[in-house]
Parts: sequence; C-alpha cells; structure tokens
Amino acid sequence: MRKPRGERTLRPLMTSPPPTARENRLARETSPYLLQHKHNPVDWWPWGADALEEATRSNKPIMLSIGYAACHWCHVMAHESFEDEPTAAVMNRLFVNIKVDREERPDIDQIYMAALHHLGEQGGWPLTMFLTPAGEPVWGGTYFPKTARYGRPGFVDVLNEVARLFRDEPARIEHNRAALMTALGRKAKRGARTDIGPRELDLAATALARAFDPVNGGLGRAPKFPQCSMLEFIWRAGLRSGDARLFELVELTLERMCEGGIYDHLGGGFSRYAVDEKWLVPHFEKMLYDNAQLLELLALAYAHTGKNLFRERAEETVGWLAREMTTPGGAFCASLDADSEGEEGKFYVWSRAEVEAILGTADADFFGQTYDVTVQGNFEGHNILNRLKCLTAKSDLQPDPSSKARLAAMRQKLLEARSRRVPPGLDDKLLADWNGLMIAALANAGALLRQPAWIALANRAFAFVVSEMNLEGRLGHSWRDGKLLRPGLASDHAAMVKAALALHEATGAREYLGRALQWQITLDRHYINRDTGGYYLTADDAEDLVVRPDSLIDEATPNPNGVAAQNLVRLAILTGDDIWRERADILFDGLSPAAAEAMHLHASLLNGLDLRLRGVEIVAVGPDAERFAEAALALPFLDRVVARAITAADLPPTHAARELARNGATVALVCAGQRCSLPITDPAQLATRVAAMRGGSAGTG
Repeated sequence: MRKPRGERTLRPLMTSPPPTARENRLARETSPYLLQHKHNPVDWWPWGADALEEATRSNKPIMLSIGYAACHWCHVMAHESFEDEPTAAVMNRLFVNIKVDREERPDIDQIYMAALHHLGEQGGWPLTMFLTPAGEPVWGGTYFPKTARYGRPGFVDVLNEVARLFRDEPARIEHNRAALMTALGRKAKRGARTDIGPRELDLAATALARAFDPVNGGLGRAPKFPQCSMLEFIWRAGLRSGDARLFELVELTLERMCEGGIYDHLGGGFSRYAVDEKWLVPHFEKMLYDNAQLLELLALAYAHTGKNLFRERAEETVGWLAREMTTPGGAFCASLDADSEGEEGKFYVWSRAEVEAILGTADADFFGQTYDVTVQGNFEGHNILNRLKCLTAKSDLQPDPSSKARLAAMRQKLLEARSRRVPPGLDDKLLADWNGLMIAALANAGALLRQPAWIALANRAFAFVVSEMNLEGRLGHSWRDGKLLRPGLASDHAAMVKAALALHEATGAREYLGRALQWQITLDRHYINRDTGGYYLTADDAEDLVVRPDSLIDEATPNPNGVAAQNLVRLAILTGDDIWRERADILFDGLSPAAAEAMHLHASLLNGLDLRLRGVEIVAVGPDAERFAEAALALPFLDRVVARAITAADLPPTHAARELARNGATVALVCAGQRCSLPITDPAQLATRVAAMRGGSAGTG
C-alpha cells in the first residue's frame, strides 16, 4: 500500500539488511543516497576532516565514490561491488573510502569531475576517483564493473593496481597529482574586454540552432537532454530578430518531448533525458530542476502559440509536483529514482495484456492506437507510453473533445493501477537552489498563465526555505530531517534571489524584494571572485577544499553566474538603484571574454546579457497599480520587469518612478533601451506601448 502524500520514503537499495549486518558511518548522515549505503560492508566515510585525517594517519590513498539517489549506474555499481563482501574487503584494506552525494555536495563533485575531464575522460556518474591522503586527485573513471568486461577493467583489478602504484611507483603518482592540481588551479582571469551585443548573440544562436535536429528537435543525436538554457537562448534570439524559424525549432523540441516517452503521460513530469534521438526511451529518473526549467518554457510556448499541448503539459507537471514531490512543509523533493524492484523503468512501462486487463479490449485498442501500446512493445518487449505517432506537421496535436475525455478517463484508471506497483525511490532531501528554480518557475508560469494556485504553491515552498534553510541572511544548501548543511553555495543564493524576485513581481509583496536584496548582499560578500567579477561556487568561509570551484559553464542547471546576472538587472529596475546595474556590468565585462570562446556553454549568462540589453521596465504607481500589473504580467516574463506601488512612498527612496504619483491617479511608464514612454493611464495600452518601444508587435514573446 502506498504511503500518503508527504510520507513517501526512499526505497533502499537492499529491501532489508541481513540480520547480522552492521551499519557503517553513513548511518549517521541524512542524505537519502548516503543512507542507501549504510549497510554496505564497505567501511565508508562521509566527506569531511575526519576522513582526510584518517587517510593521513593510516597513510592510505582515498577511494572517492560520488553518485546520487536517482542514478541507475550508481545502483548497479553498488549492487555489484559495494554490497559484495570480498570486494569490500579489498577496498577496506587498501583505501580510505569516502562516499559523496553529488547533489548534497556539488562543490566536491565539480572539483573531481573537472579532474576526470583533465584526464581526457568523459564525465558521468558514478564518479570514481583516487586521491592522495590530502584529497588531491591522481586518477579515476566512472562505472567499473565487478569483473572485467567489454574492454573495461574489473573494479578489484583497478583497486589493486592503483594501490600498487601508490606503494611501488610514487613518482608516477606525484606526476599525475602535480599535473592535475596545476590544471585545477588555473583560475579564470579577467581577459581583454569583449564586446558582445545583439549581433553576436544572434550569430551564436543561429549557429546553435543549426546543430539542432530539424526532424525531432533537441541538440544533436542520441542521447538527448532538454538543454533548457540553450532553448531559452534560441527563443530570445527569435524575440530579437523576429525569425519565426527560431521559435519553431524550440516549439518542435518541446512538442517532441511533450509527446515522447520522456514525458510521463499518466502522472505528469519529464524524465532526465532520452537515450534515443526521437525522445521515446527515457532515462526514467525525474529531477526537480529539469521540470522547473521546462515549466517556464512550456508557459512561454503556450503564450506564443496558443497550443493547448503546452498548457496541458505545464498543468500536468505542476499536478505531479504537488502530488508526488511536495513535502508536508511545502518545499520540493530533489528527485525520483529511475529504478524500482531492481529494474530501470519497471514502474512506468506496460504490456498490452496489462492495459487490456484494466481498460477492456475496446478501450485498450483505442488507447493503444493513441499511446503506441502493442503486443510486441516498443522498448525491450514492453511499452513506453507516447504519442509520437500522432504528431503531424501542422496539427494542434489534440484529439476531438469526446476522444479527449475518453482518453483522460483511461489514463486515470491506469494511473490508479500504477499506484499499486512498487514505486521508485523518492530522494526527499530539499536543496535550496533546485527549490529556488522551481519556485521561480511556478511564480513566472503562474502569473503568465493566470494560475494563482501555482503562485500559492511557490509561496509555501519559499516560506519553508526562509524558515528552515536561512540563518542570519545566509542560506544552507541541503535540508533533511531537521539537519541543514551549510554554508550554502552561490547557486543557492542566486536561485533563491531569482525565486524572491519572481514572487515579488507576481504578487507585489515587498517582503520578497527585501529577501532578494538580503541574499544578493550575501552573495556579493561571501562568494565574489574579484579576478573576474563573477562568483565562486563556495563561500569564503566554507571548509577547505583542494581548490575553490569557479566554473562558468552551464550544466543541467544554469550556472549561478548566469542566474545572478539576470537577478542583478531585475534588482536595478525594481529598486531603482543603479548600483545593481553597475554590478551586472562588472560581471558581464569580466565573464564575457570566456563566454565569447564557447557561447553555447554559457547560454544562461548570455540570456542575462539579453535582459540587460532588451529588458522592458513597466512601473505603475497609484491606487489602481495592481490592475496595471495584471496587464503587464500577461506579457512574457523573459524580458519584462514589473514594478508597482500604491503610493510613491511604497517605492524605494531612490526609485525614479516616485515622481509618477500625482493627483491620486494611477500612472505607468514603459522604459526600454535607455528611453521611456509618456505616462500611460489605461492598462489596456500597456501591451501596445511595450511593442512600440521594442519596434515590434505585441504579444509575440
């Protein structure tokens, strides 16, 4: 029987430990991923000073294993090696073994993943790195099978050989250590100022668009990831240039994802990525951050096209979030596992016989035609529900109303039947940065699609973060069972500033702006990289690591420098204080040289630059300001900033719009490109005035 909402717990890797199994040190941790390994015979240490001191005391090298709860191959390596007594005995004899949850400690992961890349290896998880007792990397890889196969060495063979090198060939170890530490120690420096303007952004977006699959959407070939920052980058280029082909490419990608197997057609929500080029076969884990970024894109696509597909997928995804990913306190869990009952995707796939037993023959025939359910199956003899065969070049992708209602009833029956299966594990730790991305998405999408319940959901999660993850104006990174891991990261502060600003724009509540200012001041005080004008990932008073991470490129989530860039531009408009615009310009000047060398890897930063260049400021002051704000919030959120105040005194003292309020009337200004409109007294004129200021037509965002 499934636990009620809010009580769902992570399914452990071993359904029950042997009666004589002892718990290792990980039993004292709160990370669900680490707790999955508490009964391993490996003498695991969590990352920390105690583990490094033990390595120094025992003069043993360190075997560092980094993974996360929803990682399929992390589970495989755990089953094969970490739960195996003979393998564990070798690990315990030769190494100090440290296990890290990469979602809980992305700073550690970033350092050692960079080391793996410097070794010429392609990154991924599980990450297996061998370190000196001081924590300096020497060599590593990703997944190692228990025994050698398919050209990959067996894990025990690797352990013995690395230990032999430490013992018998210290010069080779020192050579690798020195080379890797030199590479990791190369800090980004402020290069010669590079002027990136609209032309350069358009050229980069056009080049990136050419690398997208023109048939199935998505970047390149299999595997395919959402690449949300890149999709936003291309969308913004469409806004600048008016080139319909750029919008169409993003819409194509979203359509294929929305109708493919990467989307959960019964429960809602998107999986991490597709292993094929058609978006049919997902890697079945569901991550909070992917769904946050996709929610924003779906809202924008619906506002632009009016296609119901995008709105429905947004609504269903929020439904999944509320039903399966929201804790009793209101914050959002990190992820859902790919595996259940030891098999990837078992929870989600169907046989034709199962569908027929639930729906009956006639309905199973109709459902099967729509969702590609056959006797043969479309994935290893099973069926992944999808609607890819229903896609046509110019349709709205929707069945007629009668068929739509019939299919909805069938999906509900199947969802209820699926709920009785053994569910995949839920990683219920709460991460401030991922929560920030989702809170902002709910606020932005909720305002654009007129969904006040979404904004309320965002507000509740925000309140939890403020109450439980914020201490004296500084955020922690990870919370579970009342334990907060702190100090937080730059990504936490940047994402939560974004969340606060989105809620401030959506609601007009002043306390959100106050929180945004508080966390931005913390970011500038404790994370600033004075060499570049950007931000380090870790705080200046965080525990010592072998290097201080300062990556600028986007990963599955936007780089915190890119998120902060947009925040600074919005803060300048909302506060009327040019110090934040100046801070944004310092950041752009310092980081643009690196971005210019590989613009597609810095899409989030360049999205912030686009907002700096093209952002439209809409400010309304007066007793009817909320009605003006409602009209402004109906415009897409990518490149508009909405401020309102009932009286001039409600605006910050430095805000130029304090002069607007006169004679008790409500007046609005629209400013874009360093110029402002005449005062507007009718909210119905806002969209037209914004379009005129941009030199285009209204409502195309």
